[in-house]
Amino acid sequence: MSRRGWLRLDVTLKALVVGLTALGAFGGLERFEDKGFGWRLLWYPAMILALPVAWRFLGRGRPFSFVADVLITLPFLVDIMGNVVDLYDRIDWWDDVNHFVNWLFLSLGIGVLLLRTGLRPLVLAGLILAFGSTSAILWELGEYATFIRTNEEEFATAYTDTLGDLTLDLLGSALAASAIVGVARPQPRARPRA
Repeated sequence: MSRRGWLRLDVTLKALVVGLTALGAFGGLERFEDKGFGWRLLWYPAMILALPVAWRFLGRGRPFSFVADVLITLPFLVDIMGNVVDLYDRIDWWDDVNHFVNWLFLSLGIGVLLLRTGLRPLVLAGLILAFGSTSAILWELGEYATFIRTNEEEFATAYTDTLGDLTLDLLGSALAASAIVGVARPQPRARPRA
């Protein structure tokens, strides 16, 4: 895909995240109640715009990585779409798949950015896992603060759910780290023919 195509995809995904998050915050639909959409409306745009803003000030003329940005944006869109079409309440396993896939996307995005650093594969893997586990913990703390602690139904199963979510997040990050290490591993040079 051309850079212009990646730009269009990136902008479209970001617009969908912001628009659908606003729908969740202000739409008045029952499926969005008690799910922290006011907080999501604050944090989701900030998260999906963090890379472009940082790149603007710190990129120093290097080409922007639309692939990384799309991968970092996708988890927020998947989460919002899961709420819009009510998958969290209609499909028991949706939250589990969501955690695994979203941390795979998010960690791949970070990994694609880190590939540009030239760091050794083992260092890349460690950084991707550190990012994945740290962001998973912060996510779970955010869930607790915004809607679990005040929702008796959610609170009753929060401990077990959180442990499962953290496990799936880490597995998604580990798969991403493995993929990035596979890409970063130096390929053996072919011997010249005699």
